[in-house]
Amino acid sequence: MASKSSFTPEEWSRLVASPVVASMAITAADPGGLWSLLQESMSSGWALLEAKQDAQAAPLVKAVADDIANTETRNAVRDSFQAQFKGSQFADIKRKAIEELHAVSTLLDAKAPDEAAPFKAWLWSVAQKSAEAGKEGGFLGFGGVAVSDAEKATLAEIGTALGSPAGSGAGLAET
Repeated sequence: MASKSSFTPEEWSRLVASPVVASMAITAADPGGLWSLLQESMSSGWALLEAKQDAQAAPLVKAVADDIANTETRNAVRDSFQAQFKGSQFADIKRKAIEELHAVSTLLDAKAPDEAAPFKAWLWSVAQKSAEAGKEGGFLGFGGVAVSDAEKATLAEIGTALGSPAGSGAGLAET
């Protein structure tokens, strides 16, 4: 079973940051208004909290969710974000986020092959929840669509970057 000790500090920081990166890719794909931006941004935090409280969560997912409470880990994640995304435009943020998710996928395959599939499926579900969190194209939350075409396309890109984990693509037609 993979754990924090299976990874270097930099690798672990990338894993811990990955749910936020997945959410960022969605937000950057179709930046809506302030309310939508807040809802989509908060969705990764809720996903971490849910994983922390879920007794059925995959062990590596649970370890990531538990470790985000560690100040040293949060600081490492923040520093990684600043180095990677500071000064980027939305299109660059999306591209960099997709590239990072692909790198995380490769890292999981190499260092945690037994837990890679459930972790990737969880990351994709975080992205999907982020896409569904805020309506796009409406006014003050009225009208619009739950998941925009740009977000659907980004979910597909995330699925590809993660090696098409189980569940990716499921539910897209209904949104």
